[in-house]
Amino acid sequence: MAIASVLREKLAKMRQQAEERNAQRKAEKLGYPYVDLKGKPISVDALALIKEKDARAAYAAVIEAKSGKAVLLVLDPALSQTQKVIEDLKNNNYQIVVYLASLNSLRMAWDFYKFTSEELKEITAKIEIEESRLIELKNTLVSLESVRESLKNLQETRNIRTGEILEVILAGAMANRASDIHLEQEENFVKLRLRIDGALHDVFDRIKENVYLYLLSRIKLLSGMKLNVHNEPQDGRFSVGLSDKEIEMRVAISPTEFGEVTVMRLLDPDLVNLSLADLGLRDDDLGIVMEELRKPNGMILNSGPTGSGKTTTLYAFLKHKKTPELKIITIEDPVEYHLEGIEQTRVDEDAGYTFANGLRSIMRQDPDIILVGEIRDEETAQIAIQSALTGHLVFSTVHANAAAGVVPRLVDLGARVFSVGPALNLVIAQRLVRRLCLDCKKQKTVDDGLRKKIEKFLDNLPPRVNKENFKNIAIFEPQGCEKCNQFGYRGRIAVYEFLSVGSEMEELITAAASEVKIQEFAERRGMVTMQQDGILKIINGITSVEEVESVTGPLEWG
Repeated sequence: MAIASVLREKLAKMRQQAEERNAQRKAEKLGYPYVDLKGKPISVDALALIKEKDARAAYAAVIEAKSGKAVLLVLDPALSQTQKVIEDLKNNNYQIVVYLASLNSLRMAWDFYKFTSEELKEITAKIEIEESRLIELKNTLVSLESVRESLKNLQETRNIRTGEILEVILAGAMANRASDIHLEQEENFVKLRLRIDGALHDVFDRIKENVYLYLLSRIKLLSGMKLNVHNEPQDGRFSVGLSDKEIEMRVAISPTEFGEVTVMRLLDPDLVNLSLADLGLRDDDLGIVMEELRKPNGMILNSGPTGSGKTTTLYAFLKHKKTPELKIITIEDPVEYHLEGIEQTRVDEDAGYTFANGLRSIMRQDPDIILVGEIRDEETAQIAIQSALTGHLVFSTVHANAAAGVVPRLVDLGARVFSVGPALNLVIAQRLVRRLCLDCKKQKTVDDGLRKKIEKFLDNLPPRVNKENFKNIAIFEPQGCEKCNQFGYRGRIAVYEFLSVGSEMEELITAAASEVKIQEFAERRGMVTMQQDGILKIINGITSVEEVESVTGPLEWG
């Protein structure tokens, strides 16, 4: 049986290759260009220019239509039905480019007519969800288990509607505060996972493969992707329109061993609508930030890995500085959240609009404050530093493990060390830890040994930290309840360290000091490290020991 199956596949492949060769020879003979549609993009909107029955009768298909030009695939341009289709398109003011193709290619094109149904025609770049419908879904999808049950029930219905499945996935993600939706193709099924507060959680691992294919096509349509491209990554976006806001969905689809995986990032504007007070800063750290934000020029850099909340922190700084008297311009890759009253531009590598070129252009627009999404090369570093030295306040991010590591990182990128110190005002490093659920967190017993460690730790903190705020030592651990989906955590908060650059630190930087020397000097001058900030949040019952250790390493009480 297996041998017969292999032989059938080989024969089918040979027939297909022979068909393509015949079509190519025919095209050469008639003087038309030839195309093999396999792997080529097809525009569903273009396909709809000809009704399916007319396209099949004419052995033709429009696969692309842009700027008044239509690309038409035909089997034989001499057929009367084909001539009529060409004439009709011309009457509709289209300039026709005719390609000869095999019958196999035309059948591939015709297969996409299923995506021009009335249901899919209603799909636009925005999904409108009525507020009452969203409230209804949120009331029923309040846990991952309810999302799981809803998807299971939908799959068991006789007439499965892809739109309903997508709606449950999106509403379930929003109801459970997910930041990312993962649809992962496995050998026989597709798995749905949601990232909540930074951690991935399995939700449903039995999405049928045929259901996922329609779901994938719908997501591609919404995101402006090519439906018939399966072997290369694609990126796109769409928005979910609610009554009071729009949630942007940034979509990435990539090929894998068993098919295509989809990741959708939910960009909820409420998540970055934070003030300085909402960042979770201690009073002494907030005082440092306020002092630095009062300066009219210089550079504030934030460091940390992807997903550590750097942009959210810098957005809070921008919101604090925003006034009608100041011109604020950003250059980002991409613009994830839109800030009212601030000019935001997006990097476009294909158009030659890089961070460096964009920053150079922004400088000609007389800005007071500039945000550069990331300093990742020498040119951007040099221009950003010069901007800070010539009267502008510059915010940006750099990938480094600690605040003290930012200066060596800038030098590695090619920045001139004698310019870095005078340009820098403040360097920040941060990580995100999960907050303990207020409804179920459980207080742990603090034995004498641990209490002594904590008391010694508090005694060794810089004088600027108000010890009175931490007199009542209480350490909690996660439990799990309905409110937090049994995770024990709900929401996240940042742990920070702030390195202020005064005259002495500036001299140290100019002398090309190592990261270790900068760290030692900063701690002698009163810097509170990220781990120390994390321990203070543990003592205050905000987060757990495990969470702080997961981002800063084993606790060091000394």
